[in-house]
Amino acid sequence: MKIIIGIDDTDNRYSRGTGHRARELGRLLSQQGLVEISNITRHQLLVDKRIPFTSHNSAASLVGDMISDLESVILFCSRYLKKKSAFFSDAGLCISDYSETGEEIMNWGARAKKEILTKEEAHRLADQHHIFLTGLTGKKIGLIGALAAVGLRKAGNDGRLLWMKNLRVISGIFTVNELYNLLEIDKIADLNGVAIEPLAKVFVSDWCRPVHKNYEITLFVEEEKNNEQYEWRIASKEFIKSISE
Repeated sequence: MKIIIGIDDTDNRYSRGTGHRARELGRLLSQQGLVEISNITRHQLLVDKRIPFTSHNSAASLVGDMISDLESVILFCSRYLKKKSAFFSDAGLCISDYSETGEEIMNWGARAKKEILTKEEAHRLADQHHIFLTGLTGKKIGLIGALAAVGLRKAGNDGRLLWMKNLRVISGIFTVNELYNLLEIDKIADLNGVAIEPLAKVFVSDWCRPVHKNYEITLFVEEEKNNEQYEWRIASKEFIKSISE
């Protein structure tokens, strides 16, 4: 069964962020034979002074195929977040069957980007759709963002990739075809969304972040006019942030 795991608010001002925790959790789930993680995504939620958050109010989602049983996955994730979440954090955890994550959950994710939501409403929605949702530390308000991360990931049009196989280790010059073989991505496109020809050469820097657009994991590149070795380079951090937040 393919599942989505959402986590939020695991950090404090001085600790590693939720993205780091998501990557570590994903690695451990795979190592323990519980879930074979395929990718991890960062999702930006509403930034508002009435919402307590550490720095950016972003949540993370992990997608993968469940190898073990659901109760074992829930127990492992819960223990990990209780142990690793920072002091004064408000960690939340959500786990949902990918195929059963429906429109109301996706709408919750969209609302979390522009509205102030409540724990009570999140619990009611999760209960109605038989989704596991819990707060684990502090005031437990992180469950709001955890549920939102699940909805945003399933909606397929939000966030940027924090992890997938090879993503954080590749660098240098590759053809488009080589990148398709190295990364589990659906499309390599220019800044206007037009697909790049297979033999074109792309320079991959140390900040390579595909994004979710229209249900496709897309790697955006920008034209390089002053280099004889390659025609394209990974799109700038500013551009990727502008289309993924």
